[in-house]
Amino acid sequence: MRLRRLIVLFLACMLFLPAAAVPQPPQQKIYIGLIPEMNIFKQKQRFKLLGDYLSKRTGIPVEFTILSRYGNILESFTAEKMDGAFFGSFTGALAIQKLGVVPLARPVNLDNTSTYQGYLFVRKDSRIRSAADMKGKKMAFVEKATTAGYIFPRAYLRENGITNIDSYFSEHFFTGSHDAAVFAVLNKKADIGAAKHSIYDRVRKEDQRVDQELVILAKSPWVPSNGLCVRKDLGADIRKKLKDALLSLNTEPGGKQVLEQFGALKFIETTAADYKPVFDMAKKAGIDMLRYNYRNE
Repeated sequence: MRLRRLIVLFLACMLFLPAAAVPQPPQQKIYIGLIPEMNIFKQKQRFKLLGDYLSKRTGIPVEFTILSRYGNILESFTAEKMDGAFFGSFTGALAIQKLGVVPLARPVNLDNTSTYQGYLFVRKDSRIRSAADMKGKKMAFVEKATTAGYIFPRAYLRENGITNIDSYFSEHFFTGSHDAAVFAVLNKKADIGAAKHSIYDRVRKEDQRVDQELVILAKSPWVPSNGLCVRKDLGADIRKKLKDALLSLNTEPGGKQVLEQFGALKFIETTAADYKPVFDMAKKAGIDMLRYNYRNE
């Protein structure tokens, strides 16, 4: 009887002891998503050296995956168990709000800015020079989950009294990437286009028709360039390695070549507070981000 009481007492005490920490297996790979802001082959080339560099600096293979659409990045981030993503400013704002991701760093562009603008542009020979002139024309957006390619033009139109784009334009469509929106206007498949200024400028350097045939009608406020955000439960040591590697890239041997291919001068720290202009623009566009359907119909 005494032995039975001791056993019962021992089991009761065990219930109140803290559970032993279960050792976590070492991280085998760092899986990072990319939004399809430009032609997929150009984007793969742009990130190749950066992936090699981050793999070397962290000691863990870094794998980039380019998503087929902007609109599925939040679902893919969770479903495919990504460790991080180079979110656009709008998808980054959504991910901060809905998933609690942690921003680490963002690039400084070749023009020495770490932000970008949205452009609204038309052909010079279109005679479109205002929102009123756009009535009955064809509009090329990028994706519903982009700041420059959708949120900004919707805010611009709303500020000019246009709330129903279905009835205002003869047609509107989504190109899927920023460079495709520029070419849609260049090739007369659309009368008006929207795109981020850095991609517009890339196309401009490669195709002289941009300067010759297009004119920019409006520019958005500046928003943070596509930054690396990681899942909130990523190990602190890995998070630090990634952040330190990016922030020191411009001082590392071989870093200049990586940055040249990526199209940046360096990386700087970014925080959730940097996304405030995005939230402000969404409000001007009449968008409730918690309820927003960011998938294209």
